[in-house]
Amino acid sequence: MEAILLSVATFISTSLGGLFSIHQKNRLHLIMGFAAGVLLGVVAFDIFPEIIELVTEHQFNPIQSMIALVAGFLVFHILEKVIVIHHAHEDEYADHKHPHVGIASAIAIAGHSFMDGVGIGLGFQVSPAVGVLVAVAVIAHDFTDGMNTVTLMLTHKNSIGRAKWFLLLDALTPVAGVLSTFLFHVSPHFLVLYLGFFAGFLLYIGASDILPEAHSKHSSLGTIGLTVLGTVFIFVITRLM
Repeated sequence: MEAILLSVATFISTSLGGLFSIHQKNRLHLIMGFAAGVLLGVVAFDIFPEIIELVTEHQFNPIQSMIALVAGFLVFHILEKVIVIHHAHEDEYADHKHPHVGIASAIAIAGHSFMDGVGIGLGFQVSPAVGVLVAVAVIAHDFTDGMNTVTLMLTHKNSIGRAKWFLLLDALTPVAGVLSTFLFHVSPHFLVLYLGFFAGFLLYIGASDILPEAHSKHSSLGTIGLTVLGTVFIFVITRLM
């Protein structure tokens, strides 16, 4: 019951983050700068330490998680480039946006949010204390998951209405993830590979999509500062948790 209640809190956190991005769309470049820093922080201070801990505890081969990271980066890169292949002239390409790329990115983030819910459920399988700690960390960064979902949708010229539907999907998936853990158990080896793959995905969308867009037309010290602030924010959150 505690896991389900905490998953509802992730729904609220994600929804609030997305609505914040919608109502502050005129400052979207600033939000994107912050979001890019958040993604970097999640990889460096949340995912990597978890990988190191699991590899050390179970004596896994660390190169496997790094292969999964590279695979995550390249798979999303290849999928994005295949999706946007078209016959536009090169001088028009820079300003040409692809709504389906935003949709694909939002779906990928929803997949991550589902695994966030799985993480909460598995934490409670270990102990209530572990489950609560995992849930608090998830709730803290699900706000930015909601921001990222809306940001990616709007950046690629999707409508606000469509962005809200995908925000709803992203907000619901952690709840589904928690519920799914009543049906299965995940091995530590699978978890290490998943974390590596997901880290590669985050690095790609942060470095190749969100951050360049944040600086494309509004590059400023303020945007750079918010990127640093986003990274520091996740560092503080993970240390407190």
